[in-house]
Amino acid sequence: MLNKLLFGTKPAGTDLVVNAAGGKAHAFDARHAVAQLAITGTLNDTFYADANTQLDALLAHCFDVAPEYIAKTAIYARQHGRMKDTPVLLLAWLAAFDGALCERVFDRVIDNGAQLRSFVQALRSGVVARKSLGSRPKRLVQRWLEHASDETLIHAMVGNAPSLADVIKMVHPRAASMERAALYGYIIGKDVDEALLPQALRDFEAFKRDPSRTVPKVPFQMLTAQPLTNAHWCAIAQTAGWTMTRMNLNTFARHGVFEERKLVELVAARLADAKLIEKARAFPYQLLTTWQATAAMPQPIREAVREAMEIAVGNVPKLKGSVAIAVDVSGSMSSPVTGVRRGATTATRCIDVAGLMAAAVLAKHPGAIVLPFNDRVRPWGRPKSNTVIETAEALAKLLGGGTAVSAPIAELNRMGVAPDTVVIVSDNQSWIDHRNGRETATGIEWRKLRGRNPDARLVCIDLQPYANTQSPDDASVLNVGGFGDEVWQVIAGFSHGLQANKHFVDAVERVDLDNEH
Repeated sequence: MLNKLLFGTKPAGTDLVVNAAGGKAHAFDARHAVAQLAITGTLNDTFYADANTQLDALLAHCFDVAPEYIAKTAIYARQHGRMKDTPVLLLAWLAAFDGALCERVFDRVIDNGAQLRSFVQALRSGVVARKSLGSRPKRLVQRWLEHASDETLIHAMVGNAPSLADVIKMVHPRAASMERAALYGYIIGKDVDEALLPQALRDFEAFKRDPSRTVPKVPFQMLTAQPLTNAHWCAIAQTAGWTMTRMNLNTFARHGVFEERKLVELVAARLADAKLIEKARAFPYQLLTTWQATAAMPQPIREAVREAMEIAVGNVPKLKGSVAIAVDVSGSMSSPVTGVRRGATTATRCIDVAGLMAAAVLAKHPGAIVLPFNDRVRPWGRPKSNTVIETAEALAKLLGGGTAVSAPIAELNRMGVAPDTVVIVSDNQSWIDHRNGRETATGIEWRKLRGRNPDARLVCIDLQPYANTQSPDDASVLNVGGFGDEVWQVIAGFSHGLQANKHFVDAVERVDLDNEH
């Protein structure tokens, strides 16, 4: 066990720092910093911090906390935050510095082929103190391959750098049967007895020889290299899953799928299917991205995406009492919410996600006070339709200006109101309201508001991977990171007092390393 004197943490808010925008801020303690970076960090460039800065910050903080906390954060970020890269990076850190813990949580972080390939890539890159797998990680990768179903391995064939074939060649998994040996051989490009392959691959090989055959049930990406006709694309659209459908609406449109009225109706019904939406665990922002890309789509498709959005935010819980929600519309909120990466940058910005969160609160609290702000609170008018998409778009139109996170609380004080729950959605990089002293302007304004309502609670939702805040955690303040639905469960518990003094870090700490449920 590591020396706890070396791996302890300082109380949140004891360190006053300069944030990325040049303003005053309170540094998160090490555990909160790890959680914040893991649950919001996509290891892409953001408005104020590039990908390397995020990577270095997360790895540096790993040495400031116990390895058990790293393992819990990796699980939480993957299973609750639905993050991809940061959980793998944390697992790779464990592989380098606590192999036993890495093995203990491996299967809860590596839950599909893409995650497996990313883990191998992270270890071989040299960013976490090694440039090879090593014996234990190699054995873990072998075990994953050997236990994976045929269908899982077929889906894992999509992707490169490294490809699944590269991984198999590295670790040499054992084949428990002639059929599995044939599948491994097929994946790495060997000539194998086709009769031993899974049915989907036999159908795929037959389709390659004769495209007049029925479209095989293999990953969509495996088919795109083939000479597909309009009929083939229609067949693909008929059987596609919810996520594949959402991500390929424009592809279907380009290939004439929506010229068939029945297919338009089928795809629209699929997109708006509440059970499929829940099963897909889609981020609401992903649906907004889809909406933004469907301007030229048939109206039933557009309406289905709109309905899907309403369903996706429908599980946001009610907060306690009267509610105010402040939405940062400053210039830095123009940053893509998952950062900038060449060839893979989302069109959805932080401002869009902040608007979605405000719209979700309004759906449950029609009387909530909405305060868009940059260096001051901005006037705005709610759309008459008041749907999630229209509300988010109306708030996004206010984008621009500097950042003063204290502004919405100051406005509530000017108005003489003190809501029971105040929510601020921001990238938290306040600088306009910089002042001398040991306290931020946000902290001063919040203390004033609590003078009128001692039970009031402040929730600061940070959408970006920065390790500081304008108001440190205490019994009345919660700092939480992320843009998925899990964040609302943490917020609701805090709002209702069900988790007094139980904050974001506690949600991570409650992860059971030995029991998935």
